[in-house]
Amino acid sequence: MEISSEIRKPSLIGMTRAELSAALCALGVPDKQLRMRVNQIWGWLYAHGVREFDQMSNVAKDLRENLATHYSLARLELADAQHSDDGTRKYLFRLDDGQLVETVYIPELDRGTLCVSSQVGCTLTCRFCHTGTQKLVRNLTAAEITGQMVAARDDLQDWGTAGPSNSGTRKVTNVVMMGMGEPLYNSDHVAEALNVMSDGDGLSLSKRRITLSTSGVVPEIPPMGEKTGVMLAISLHAVSDELRDELVPLNKKYPIAELLEACRNWPGLSNAKRITFEYVMLKDVNDSDDDARALVKLLAGIPAKINLIPFNPWPGAPYQCSDDKRMQAFADIVNRAGYASPVRRPRGRDIMAACGQLKSASVKQSAAERKKAELATRNLGR
Repeated sequence: MEISSEIRKPSLIGMTRAELSAALCALGVPDKQLRMRVNQIWGWLYAHGVREFDQMSNVAKDLRENLATHYSLARLELADAQHSDDGTRKYLFRLDDGQLVETVYIPELDRGTLCVSSQVGCTLTCRFCHTGTQKLVRNLTAAEITGQMVAARDDLQDWGTAGPSNSGTRKVTNVVMMGMGEPLYNSDHVAEALNVMSDGDGLSLSKRRITLSTSGVVPEIPPMGEKTGVMLAISLHAVSDELRDELVPLNKKYPIAELLEACRNWPGLSNAKRITFEYVMLKDVNDSDDDARALVKLLAGIPAKINLIPFNPWPGAPYQCSDDKRMQAFADIVNRAGYASPVRRPRGRDIMAACGQLKSASVKQSAAERKKAELATRNLGR
């Protein structure tokens, strides 16, 4: 099937300011107009979410026509979407090369959080994470990372005509880099995307409403803080190197002591800019009272919040979730030590919201369909 010229056009969606400036320069926009035109188009792309160049009413008609000739405003292709009874939405996006990546929107009373992916698959093999069962295919580009937020805003009808995008009328108020992949193994593209998201003239998320989660790529932690100024979350899950080696194999390269030292060097670390430590609750593995006390001792001196995460199982998972009573006892110990320690309520279990599940289901379905088609072809040839 022939691909139309419209599909071949590169999209402006996801471009950084520098990339947009270069694109306009290549189209012949004079240097003295360049900054103004970048600002105008930037606002239309990221504050208003326009779908047609003609909607850019303050951009000269000849420039709009020139842009439409050479570029598109195409979004990521939505391959599948699931809506949970609790309001959670899970998106499966198909990229230009056919690869699939997931994004999850989680609405709460005081916020709407978008969980964004940084890689197709993952290079890590964390035993409790479903994405860890998938091989790393490639890093996402900055445009593909930003594009997840743009496409989610489209679906949520979350574009306004004025005002900051994290105002009370916005549905997406927070972004967490906690989707598929390890963000710090794609640090350059992630940093570019987060800086687009936090640009005050566009998507306009406060840097305090953007959280990057890492399993502990120690050398990249302080530099990422310098480049982005966002909040940091650490996927910890264990209080000893022995157990963390099993749960998060990256720990063998960067053990807990080195990881916590990098956390202490996070730029701007203070009680007003605490690090979040994520701790998935695994029955009879890491959920004892002794584990809770060891966690408190381990984090002494680090301004921190501890998120206790009920394990979200998938078929064949090697662990079970701690029961409610055990999780509350664990939380009580941590809270008494002075750390905010909420037990995160499970969301979207009815739509396979554990990271990577929707992609796996889609890949399995596609494989089954291919096998069925091959069998049908063989039968026709008999």
